[in-house]
Amino acid sequence: MNMAEHSLVIPEHDWRKLLAAANGDSALLYLYLRAGGDAAEAETALHLSAARRAAAESSLRQLGLWQEKPKLLRPVEPPTYTEAELAERLQSGTFPQLLGEAQRRLGRVLSTEEMKILLSMNNYLGLSDEVISILISYCLHRARLRGSSRPPSMRTIEREAYAWADLGIETLEEAAAHVQQELEQQTIRREMQRVLQLSDRRLFPKEEAYLNQWIAWGFSPREVSLAFERACLKIGHFNWKYIHSILESWHSQGLHTVSAIETGDKAPAKAAPQEQQPNQWAKDAVARMMRQEEEQHGL
Repeated sequence: MNMAEHSLVIPEHDWRKLLAAANGDSALLYLYLRAGGDAAEAETALHLSAARRAAAESSLRQLGLWQEKPKLLRPVEPPTYTEAELAERLQSGTFPQLLGEAQRRLGRVLSTEEMKILLSMNNYLGLSDEVISILISYCLHRARLRGSSRPPSMRTIEREAYAWADLGIETLEEAAAHVQQELEQQTIRREMQRVLQLSDRRLFPKEEAYLNQWIAWGFSPREVSLAFERACLKIGHFNWKYIHSILESWHSQGLHTVSAIETGDKAPAKAAPQEQQPNQWAKDAVARMMRQEEEQHGL
């Protein structure tokens, strides 16, 4: 590969994400590709193992900094398999072994329609047996993390399979790197949920979307905890949109750590007295409660 000498310009939005991620391999891969490097030669050029290279690519995908490769065009509608076609596949190739592994992991015998879904993932989406095995394990683990005592349905696994196919996950290394990245993200989301004092219930999709956006901006649970504290001091109660607006303001100012926020946050002047006197909100809340008690008892 011959790279001509030139100045490398990195958008501020990109380098802030890379700094917040604190992942050396992903930053190195980003710079290599930004300079015109060939993704297919990255392992050799950067002296990375296949696993490290896949993990770096997965990290860049999560940060929204990966330039997607052209996707293979699939038919508008997946094929409809007949029972005869299914029976034929059950008698040849590796599909019987894949089916046995899927049933073992899910702890039950799959119905005919579920077998067709599995065949579609393998034949239509083009996911290998090894990738599908990792996919099923990931879906099982995710279900347990969400507090479910039942294994995921084949329809749920199918939806995740389509997501993996759209991400271009084709190899065992890419699947393993993606799962590792997703599990790390789930750990961060759970910690954010804990600092928001919402750990006693499952979040709604729109609530999870907020957490995903904050992670994409490069915030950790510490910064979310600080935003939560400031929101409660300011408006007196929990509010997703208000917390989001605080974090969005910090992100626009390039403040992504607690220390940077505490020294550089350009908060409105009117908010300063309330932040300097956090006890005032508590006093006001007690006064409101006492007035409500008096009104209820006709005092």
